[in-house]
Amino acid sequence: MSALIIITAITLFALYLGVRARRGHDMNLEQWTVGGRSFGTAFVFLLMAGEIYTTFTFLGGSGFAYGKGAPVYYILAYGTLAYILSYWLLPPIWRYAKTHRLVSQPHFFARKYDSPALGTLVALVGVAALIPYLVLQLKGLGIIVATASYGAISSTAAIWIGAAVVTVYVIVSGVRGSAWNSVVKDLLILGVVLFLGIYLPIHHYGGLGEMFHAIEAARPGFLTFPAKGSSVTWFQSTVLLTALGFFMWPHTFGSIYTARDERIFRRNAMVLPLYQLILLFVFFVGFAAVLTVPGLKGGDIDLSLFRLSLLTFDPWLIGVIGAAGVLTALVPGSMILTSASTLLANDVYRGALKRTASDAEVGTLARMLVPVVALVAVAFTLHGGDTIVSLLLMGYNFVTQLFPAVVCSLATHNRATKQGAFCGILSGVAVVAITTSMKLSVAQLMPFLPDALKDVNIGFLALTVNIVVFAVVSAVTQPRSAGRSHATTHVQ
Repeated sequence: MSALIIITAITLFALYLGVRARRGHDMNLEQWTVGGRSFGTAFVFLLMAGEIYTTFTFLGGSGFAYGKGAPVYYILAYGTLAYILSYWLLPPIWRYAKTHRLVSQPHFFARKYDSPALGTLVALVGVAALIPYLVLQLKGLGIIVATASYGAISSTAAIWIGAAVVTVYVIVSGVRGSAWNSVVKDLLILGVVLFLGIYLPIHHYGGLGEMFHAIEAARPGFLTFPAKGSSVTWFQSTVLLTALGFFMWPHTFGSIYTARDERIFRRNAMVLPLYQLILLFVFFVGFAAVLTVPGLKGGDIDLSLFRLSLLTFDPWLIGVIGAAGVLTALVPGSMILTSASTLLANDVYRGALKRTASDAEVGTLARMLVPVVALVAVAFTLHGGDTIVSLLLMGYNFVTQLFPAVVCSLATHNRATKQGAFCGILSGVAVVAITTSMKLSVAQLMPFLPDALKDVNIGFLALTVNIVVFAVVSAVTQPRSAGRSHATTHVQ
């Protein structure tokens, strides 16, 4: 009962904070989507750090360490690389967005390449990637609440309640509700993760060194990369691919617009890689469960953190851990809902169907679409089955296809054309969809390659096709005036 009370209290507090965040602000489209571009270092830091601690990390990070061993460190590495890249990548994006009053990621593409059709394509790619990502948060929420409440609340009930809470405060406060709740989430998750990562190895093994020695003795080779499959080649290619796609997620890209000035990104780029180190403590929990809670298979490996916690702690502490887990679902879930609704209203409705729509009309439609998107996500969560897993695997590979067009658009003299960007993205997404749905790997498609290259992430094949098509089509569609390109924008 104590665990349920704590989880309920934190959920209600999240709802209160999310609704209260709008106080003193006229929730027009710009305020609702990008917080009036007024967020300082702390809020931008927390919105971007929110990408680190989702239910995928809280459950999946510890579960991946439990089930796979050393390959889990890719989660630590790719975010760090992405934040270093952000030092140079994000300031020019922010400057352009502020100058042109942009409110969404497709808005950026449409303006940069003078192509509403490209903006619509980017919006559709974004929604296709965001829906399974939202489903992941809701599924994780269901597992966390059902486990932490000792079954008092079913997974299905938790999913419906979580979706309702997020829907209400997103409609009322938009991105401001996400920002306020991210403060509570990061403080709580920081305390919980550090405590679990330090206490559990000491309690069950006597310390971190002793834990790793025991695992190596019981399961030799578990703590090193395998020769095939999740090998070093897989690790390196996956880290690079996901780092390039990190800021291409629509909700992460949109969080760039919320900053008050560009220096915020450079300060955060120096601090966020250090913040990533906290992920190590999530991995330590998964490793601690390897010998203590043996036998978890398949999707059950994601329960390793809670199975070990249930063996170790009193119900009230399980409630605190569960409450932290709930916030790892609600905060990213709210950002995803805001982004998906904005994409559909601003970039599909106004971009493709009614270009004369006013900001007020788009803002109203975006709010109306919030419960619709939430219901679609709940339906997939409860009835989607294995198809969602396939969609989720496509997510990062989908959004990474946007990276070449973004980088080219920032060049002083951009030779890329809107036709090249459109065809490149479309071809890359098509390759991702085909290879993922057919479960194809580089080794299957190119058996003649050396063994060292057969484990390269399949997403690189799609990115290679994208770049080749992008370059070729841009070359043959150059405007007649050689000295001028409609896609060229010099960003000071």
